[in-house]
Parts: sequence; C-alpha cells; structure tokens
Amino acid sequence: MNPILVFCEQRDGHLKKAGLEALGEGCRLAGKGGREVIAVLIGSSVDSLAADLAAHGASRILLMEDEVLDHYSPELYTSGLAEAATRVRPVAVLMGATAMGKDLAAKLAARLESALLQDCVALEIEPNGTLVGTRLLYGGKLRAIVRATHPISQVATLRPNVFSPLEPRAVSGVPVERLSVRLDRTRPMTRVREVRGAAEDKRELTEAPIIVAGGRGLRGPEHFKLLEELAKALGAAVGASRAAVDAGWKPHASQVGLTGKTVSPQLYIACGISGAIQHQAGMSSARVIVAINNNPNAPIFNLATYGIVGDLFEVVPLLTEEVKRLKQEDRK
Repeated sequence: MNPILVFCEQRDGHLKKAGLEALGEGCRLAGKGGREVIAVLIGSSVDSLAADLAAHGASRILLMEDEVLDHYSPELYTSGLAEAATRVRPVAVLMGATAMGKDLAAKLAARLESALLQDCVALEIEPNGTLVGTRLLYGGKLRAIVRATHPISQVATLRPNVFSPLEPRAVSGVPVERLSVRLDRTRPMTRVREVRGAAEDKRELTEAPIIVAGGRGLRGPEHFKLLEELAKALGAAVGASRAAVDAGWKPHASQVGLTGKTVSPQLYIACGISGAIQHQAGMSSARVIVAINNNPNAPIFNLATYGIVGDLFEVVPLLTEEVKRLKQEDRK
C-alpha cells in the first residue's frame, strides 16, 4: 500500500509547528488505511531533528542535508522532495500551508504532474486512494470539497493551527535514510544572500495559539503598546488590520486578512477592528473570537463569539490586569 509522505519544514534548526501538524494528520490518515508515514527533512545540519520527527509519529525518515540547503531554495528543495516522492511513490504528499509550503507544494505538483489541494482544513483518503480536501472560500462563508484526479503523489497543504500534532512519545529504531540527490549548484535562479530577523522576538502569527490584533480604532501606532502588554500577559502574538498596516502603524508581516496572513488561533482578540470582509477572510476560522469596539453595529460582532461594546482604551488595560491577576493566583 502506498505510504503518506510528509515534508516537515524547519527553520534555523527548529521544526515548524505546521510541519508537525501535517505529520500528525498524516498519521491519522495512515491509521485508517494501514499506511506507512514517511517524513522528509531538508536542510543543512538538521540530522539532530530526526529524533523529534520519530517521536511525533514518523515511521521512517528521509534526510537530505547539504550546506547549500541552509536557506530555502525553491528549485533545490523541489528537486529533493520530488526525488523522495519518486522513490516511495506516496499516495499523498502533505505539508503545512506556510509561505514556504504553498510555494513548494505548487512547484512539486507541477514537477510530479499531480493534483494540488491548497490550504485544506480537513482531509480524507477514499478507499481507492483519492485524496479529498475541504477548503474555505469567501472568507469562510463556503466550504468547498475538492478531489484529486489521480491517486498517486497527490499534494496537499494544511492550514496551520487547524490540525493537531501527535503528543511526542519515546521511540527507538525508526530508520533514517539519507537522500542522495545531485544538486546543480549553478542552477538556482534565486539565492538567499542574507536573512534579517525582526529586531524583537515575536511570535509567528500563523502558528500563534492566541492573537491580539488592532485596527484603525487604535488611532495611532503608539497605542499598539496597549495590545503588546495584553499579548505579553497572554503569551500571544500581535496582529493588525489592513487599515493599520496601510497607515504605517505596523509592518505588512503583521497584517491579518485577505491580502495579509490567514490565521486559525484558539483565541483571536480584535481591538478597534470594524471587521471588513477582507479582514474576516483571514481570521474567521479562529476557534474563539472576542471583539472590542465602540460601534455596536460593527460587522466584527456578527462573527464574534463574545463582543464587548466599549472604549478599547478602557477595556484592554482592564483585561490585561485581570489576566495578570489570574496568573498570579495560579502561581500561588
């Protein structure tokens, strides 16, 4: 029976949560059909991560290491993953719907001449091997059921924070095989010369379990400090609406919405965000949505699990203090 192949993304020697979520979903699908789950790890000096993949459910690991793979190269990573797929002939290739994952999945599907199911929120494999995915359309107002047309090496990306990784467990004897792929070092049309990180340590929006986001209602960039204090108390990431980004209050990397990032946190707190359809498209799949707005007719309240009609400059500090108080009580 054809196995399930999972590309497990890593960055700076650390496995990305989206990759572990894809691995967990691969194990769930494999459990229904008795398939093997093979993890693929690509990078430079990443062999130490193999044990983590084994602990999270991989039954076999394919490792491709080379110094030229230190940074993501679309062409070289596609070559490595295509070689792995050609070798094991998987029923499906899964990966997280991250910036890297979406780019790599499209190139891999083209290379393998296979089907591509992007940004899925649910997956199933039919008895004949056909991969069936569920995708959200029109800001989550519709669900589309999409089926691949050929049940071999079907490629799918999984929306981060929708699927759950397996709880790590102690295992031993999981085989690790090294992929020998001839890399044409002169071939890449683009090369990464330098990577500049943010000046401060920030949580990745697409992986954060809690997000506190601000919009035009904050009235200026200096007031994002209120949200940052609440986020620090909650252990959350800070996001922004397009209006706040367009005004120059926050960088584009912080934007949530149709032209920004699509997020699916456990908790999303929208502060001073009216809730235009473009913004809803990026956060409507959050499990719990709390809206704080002084306009009772703001569209965000139609989507919110809990709504607070009030002045965010009064409500947010009170929330921050209450979170801090509860945490202090838990420590006692």
